[in-house]
Amino acid sequence: MQDYLVKALAFDNQVRAYAVNTTNTIHEAQTRHNTWPTASAALGRAMSASVMMGAMLKGDDKLTVKIEGGGPLGAILIDSNAKGEVRGYVTNPQVHFDLNEHGKLDVRRAVGTDGMLSVVKDLGLRDHFTGQVPLVSGELGEDFTYYLVTSEQIPSAVGVGVLVNPDNTILAAGGFIIQLLPGATDEVISKIEQAISTMEPVSKLIQKGITPEELLQEILGKDNVRFLETMPVAFSCKCSRERIENGIISLGKHEIEDMIEKEGQAEAQCHFCNETYSFSKEELQALQQQSK
Repeated sequence: MQDYLVKALAFDNQVRAYAVNTTNTIHEAQTRHNTWPTASAALGRAMSASVMMGAMLKGDDKLTVKIEGGGPLGAILIDSNAKGEVRGYVTNPQVHFDLNEHGKLDVRRAVGTDGMLSVVKDLGLRDHFTGQVPLVSGELGEDFTYYLVTSEQIPSAVGVGVLVNPDNTILAAGGFIIQLLPGATDEVISKIEQAISTMEPVSKLIQKGITPEELLQEILGKDNVRFLETMPVAFSCKCSRERIENGIISLGKHEIEDMIEKEGQAEAQCHFCNETYSFSKEELQALQQQSK
């Protein structure tokens, strides 16, 4: 089944909600980057939260999330947009630890807690919107919650999870974001807090086959949710051979000549999707003719 995201309102427009199944999307990221289980969990949680935040945008708007916690994983970088497209990578994909005291993958240890979560939104304006908060847990769900509450001033709850198979492939991945709108009553807030505190982990629910719609009904109550829209979600990278060629051309004749003399060829790799582009001596010479 294709990954998808659902948007909804609940409790007579007192609550805005998003839920997503990203199992195939995170599986592709894991395959492209050969991430080990703890790294897969960290990357998958960050990508799941980021694709839901991207769904809050409109048109051609997009955002970039960067998480630097000082842990052995290094930086996590995610791009997402309003169309359900997401891509991401971690600096050190081969990071894995024993399970933590709760029997879960030790994402906090991999990410670290001494650092920042930053979000840059490109809304098609001259200046980009940038928000930044310190990491509060390193588990990432809590950190995205803290970002939304602190930087965007929207009372929110973010739940994200990833289950990894023994062979490192992805068994289940996804998450939810619940946001209180102005006028939300104490009764509604209490119901949501109670539901989230007693529900099974989101990754386990997705493993059982629960849909994004059913996930929101689990939290908000079947009769309280009004679904607005669904959208497909997928790993998508904008890199291309043409873009790399333009990048080489922009280096200038002397720089390309230096590459030809020293290496006799060139190779470029996209950090986001791990695609490698190779250029022979003859191809470099052709690009050199186009440069200034």
